[in-house]
Parts: sequence; structure tokens; C-alpha cells
Amino acid sequence: MLGTFYLLIAALTYVDAAKVLTQTPVVLTVPVGQQVVLDCNIQRDDGYVVSFYKHIPGDAPQFILYYYHTHSSPTFGAGFTSSRFGAQTSSPVNYKLIIKQAEAGDSAEYYCSTWDISASVAVVFGGGTKLFVTSSDLPAPVVTVFPPARADLQSKEATLVCVATQSSPFADVTWLARGLPVSGAVSTGTALRQADHTYKISSYLTVETSDWNTDTAYTCKVSLGSKSAENTINKSKCAI
Repeated sequence: MLGTFYLLIAALTYVDAAKVLTQTPVVLTVPVGQQVVLDCNIQRDDGYVVSFYKHIPGDAPQFILYYYHTHSSPTFGAGFTSSRFGAQTSSPVNYKLIIKQAEAGDSAEYYCSTWDISASVAVVFGGGTKLFVTSSDLPAPVVTVFPPARADLQSKEATLVCVATQSSPFADVTWLARGLPVSGAVSTGTALRQADHTYKISSYLTVETSDWNTDTAYTCKVSLGSKSAENTINKSKCAI
């Protein structure tokens, strides 16, 4: 009887444990034309297919395909075909999404998902992979920095705004003060796709008003693969 009890406890523990999907790598940068392999470990095989999605910030996620390790081939979503995408398994819990030849438009976040009926969870997703496809043809970002508003300068702290336009949603934004990196007072939003298919991102730096008044130079630098651009501002360059 005691042995049966322990078996029941073990079974309940298994059922109550929500499945965890692990995606690797977290971030991947590749040149145009290279094959891309994105891994998804589903922890345990419960007999459900594994799906992959593409997400460009600001847009709805796109269903790419679903696959199960006993299937002969994946089932594709609208706009995705076997000529460019594929799926493989190295075991019943290890799935791979394959992009056969990366294009600039493949820069996006990629997520895997599967069903999990344990712990009242219906669908679970992995943490995602950010894929950035680089090309020598990609233009450098265009960076503009705006000074603090007049009203801000009446308080102890003021906010500078950096707006960058670039060809990818995954540009890196960094701020420098007097040439040294600043991090704690920085808030950077999500890139938003524009009507012309470029992306705009805004970043905010909060500074001491006294530092601004002493003409401290602040630089916003935006990096996109091997391309980068920056803009520097200080009080003496502004009309306020």
C-alpha cells in the first residue's frame, strides 16, 4: 500500500509540473545567404506537435510550421514553404527550425510552442530566439537626439530623447555621458515598424539638470550589425 502511495505522488508531481520549452541560441546574428538552425527542447514528449512562429515587433505573430518527430515532413503556414524552411528532430524532445538561406526579411523573433495539459496549461512557448540577418547593403541607422523640454529644466532631473530609424527591429542603443557608458537612467522602447518597412525606436536618458546646465555632452549610439551611427548633444548646441 505504501509503495502504491509513493507511485501516486510521483505521478501527480509529474502531471502538475508545467512543461518548460528551452530555445537556443537566445540571440543569433548571421549574414545573408547562410543557413540558420534554431533549437527547441520541449522537455518531454507527450505526443503533441511542435509549432514555430515568427514575430516582428509591432506585427502579429506568423505561424511558420508544425512538426512531430514521427512525421515525414512539416505542415506549413501561409507564406512559408519547404523551399526556404524546414524542421528536423534529433530526438523526440529536440526540435530544429531551419531557414535554408537567410534573407534580410528573416530578422525577427522566433518562438516554438507545444501543448501541455498538465497544471491547467493549454499551450506553452519557449523564451524565443532573436535572429538578426546582416548585409553589407544595409544602411546605417539615422539617429536624432532631442534636448530636455523646457519644463523639465525646472526640476532636478531632465530627460533626453534619442530617436533612431533603421532597417531592422533589433538595433542596439547605448548612451554615453562625457564619453563614458550610461545604463541605469536609460529606458529604451520596442522598435515599431513604419509604413515604409523601416523601424523606429525611441530611447530616453534621465540626467541631473545640473549636469545638463554645466554643458555635459551626451551621445546616443545605435548599432545595427557592423553599421552604427551616433549623435551628440549638449546645452551649448541647443537653442534652449
